[in-house]
Amino acid sequence: MEKVGQKTWRGILVYLEWEGEAFHPVSYELLSEARRLSKISKEPVYAVGIGKEIHQGVSLLKNCGAQKVILCQTSQIYQSEEYARIFEMYIRRLCPGTVLMGGTMEGRALAPRLAVRFRTGLTADCTKLEMEEDGCLVQIRPAFGGNLMAKIVTETARPQFATVRPGVMEREEVPGEICQFQLDTENGTEGRMKVLTEEVLDQGDHITDARLLVVAGRGVKKREDLELLRKLAESLGGRLASSRALVEKGWMQPKDQIGLSGNTVHPDYMFTFGVSGTVQFMAGMRNTHHIVAVNTDPEARIFQIAHDPICADLYEVVPKLLRQGGIC
Repeated sequence: MEKVGQKTWRGILVYLEWEGEAFHPVSYELLSEARRLSKISKEPVYAVGIGKEIHQGVSLLKNCGAQKVILCQTSQIYQSEEYARIFEMYIRRLCPGTVLMGGTMEGRALAPRLAVRFRTGLTADCTKLEMEEDGCLVQIRPAFGGNLMAKIVTETARPQFATVRPGVMEREEVPGEICQFQLDTENGTEGRMKVLTEEVLDQGDHITDARLLVVAGRGVKKREDLELLRKLAESLGGRLASSRALVEKGWMQPKDQIGLSGNTVHPDYMFTFGVSGTVQFMAGMRNTHHIVAVNTDPEARIFQIAHDPICADLYEVVPKLLRQGGIC
């Protein structure tokens, strides 16, 4: 419990991101993390969700473990300024010492707006969170190009804002009913942006959903060579992904990138080829169950976390794997 000005700021508030029919998976991950942190600071856990038709999500929060949940139904789909205004209202009512939001497009738009309004700090894309007994949140994320892990605290201002990348925290369900549940309706005002049409795009399978990934790194010499790795991924029933280096070259799409500036993944199996293993990359795949790494550099950092490190040339290993699988 901490007093800043005339208010007592206490509690951990999680922003529930509504996607139209369900909550974004990061919402549940943050609820689990908030419960873990609350055991240290002995604070209550709150949750607030905002969205059109969000009343449909009531049944999805039965085992969320929060002491109080507020869902605010709006007449409009997501608009950053309007949602920030509504969320600010609930923050001022609940006075939480900590506010956790997903490092999604929506969370990244709302968090800085709110931090400015409360004249407080914000740490983006945290990979780990720690809580001190007095309610001070220790926000941990890579810094200086990933050469070190910075621990950041907001010493005086409250609330403390932090965004966390999807897939970084473990999700755990807790049986038990919510102590307090509140469903509000916000008519709002006419925003600066008017939605003329709505269209749902079919984005197909995504690397974040894949159980097996074949990852191409800087060791791939030519763009055409990616077809070998793509064939290998298909033969294993997985998807092809890449490190940041190949996205910067224009050889792979940003949606296929793993790492802090890409996607956080947690497949059952990952095969990396020519990936050195920067801090940013490994932060995006640290929950992978089994890692097979192929690299010609015996000092490659990826070998430190690989379950099966193989010091070899990918141009020798991949064709052998394809022949064994009857692909070529």
